[in-house]
Amino acid sequence: MSLEHLWAGWRAEYVTGATEPAPDGAGEREETGCVFCRILASQASDEDRYVVYAGPQTAVLLNAYPYSPGHVLVLPTRHVADLAELEEGEATALFDTARQAVAAVKAAYQPDGINMGANLGRAAGAGIPDHLHLHVLPRWAGDTNFMTTIAGTRVLPEPLGVSWTKLRKAWPT
Repeated sequence: MSLEHLWAGWRAEYVTGATEPAPDGAGEREETGCVFCRILASQASDEDRYVVYAGPQTAVLLNAYPYSPGHVLVLPTRHVADLAELEEGEATALFDTARQAVAAVKAAYQPDGINMGANLGRAAGAGIPDHLHLHVLPRWAGDTNFMTTIAGTRVLPEPLGVSWTKLRKAWPT
């Protein structure tokens, strides 16, 4: 069976913006080229940026293109691409924040299971390979359906704003 694709040209700006350097070449990569760094540096509200949690060393962002409702990204606030680049305190904070994200996803969605992982490098499937991040997403026994199986299309039953509100309310204090 071949997988069909739907054209989603509106995603191009997001995808290319995540890896392109600034047009004039000025500034640090964190300020210009990395979508996560731009989101964290933005003065917009947490709700507008889909920031579920922001701490001194880590942050949790709602995935703008989720696999399922409640799909979050856990990342260090410092711009690093690889696990080996993390300082010991950052690595500890990253895993602790991932643990909190799992707790929030479970409380908000009551899933049958959780997928948690990282795609390290473009060849491993990372859409944003230059800023390390972990995926945490809820899964249910019946979350595959004919659209995914037959049409190769994922249907999301919840707007991102609703997901953000649920996860913020469920975040461990």
